Amino acid sequence: MKKLINDPKQVVTESVEGFGAAHADLVNVHPDPLFITRKDAPRQGKVGLVSGGGSGHEPLHAGYVGRGMLDAAVPGAMFTSPTPDQILPATTAVDGGAGVLHIVKNYTGDVLNFETAAELAEAEGVTVRTVLVNDDVAVEDSLYTAGRRGVGGTVLVERIAGGAAERGDTLDAVTAIAQRVIDNVRSMGVALAACTVPHAGQPSFDLTDDEIEIGIGIHGEPGRHRIAMENADGITGRLMEPILADLKVDSGEKVLLFVNGMGGTPVSELYIVYRRARQLLEEQGIVVERSLVGNYITALEMQGASITVLRLDDEMVELWDSPVNTAALRWGV
Repeated sequence: MKKLINDPKQVVTESVEGFGAAHADLVNVHPDPLFITRKDAPRQGKVGLVSGGGSGHEPLHAGYVGRGMLDAAVPGAMFTSPTPDQILPATTAVDGGAGVLHIVKNYTGDVLNFETAAELAEAEGVTVRTVLVNDDVAVEDSLYTAGRRGVGGTVLVERIAGGAAERGDTLDAVTAIAQRVIDNVRSMGVALAACTVPHAGQPSFDLTDDEIEIGIGIHGEPGRHRIAMENADGITGRLMEPILADLKVDSGEKVLLFVNGMGGTPVSELYIVYRRARQLLEEQGIVVERSLVGNYITALEMQGASITVLRLDDEMVELWDSPVNTAALRWGV
């Protein structure tokens, strides 16, 4: 195992310390318990947005703390949920009196720990709502969750809900738009090679040079099935087919197309995937209104990609385009 680390047990602590130093104009890092808040949090009268999960998915979630997205992010250990002892102070720290929305990826540990923290926050007088992101069409159940996993769609939920909170929407309204995004977004991924968790020291699963894993998650877990390596267009078609079958987008509808790298794939290859995915959408008369391509929710250094399609309405487009200023997404400011 070759990694730019010092001690496997200190990877998250040292990485977050470096992140905070690099983006001190945007965030504050709270070391014990560990969480990250927006520099100007709490903002009175604004709904606070909190998300989090296991580390290893950077820039998710810390990279999305800032104007137009999250007010706080809670990083757990590598591929491990944060604890209620972290989530609770993050929640109370960003409560400006308008309540707090928890955006939770549908993994068992995340769901249970955010639920506990929400109950504790409510006992302290903070109104908390929760949405569960479950956009992965690859599987109904995995090693980490009951039901569909939360993957690439999480970034889109955080951006659009963050835009709604920034413009001053109420907690119920922000929760409703977040849920509307969840109801209209689907994702699926592929791995060309597995990742290595630092404290494990070996790849999370084995693939030969001529194999790929279709339907992987973001924690190094294996996918729906293993097949022989294909070209980019063939793989893209395999990912797009179940997404479109599940989402049931009609000709003439508008979508956001998001091609995400899993950490170890060149951006040039992601654009090849985007090219074919867009062709497949346009062949069905579907309008690609907005796009996002890059490494936005990763699995350490996994080679591979995921495709996310979000059915858009006019309000979602308006919120997507609204100003955002975070370490990982920035426009309109």
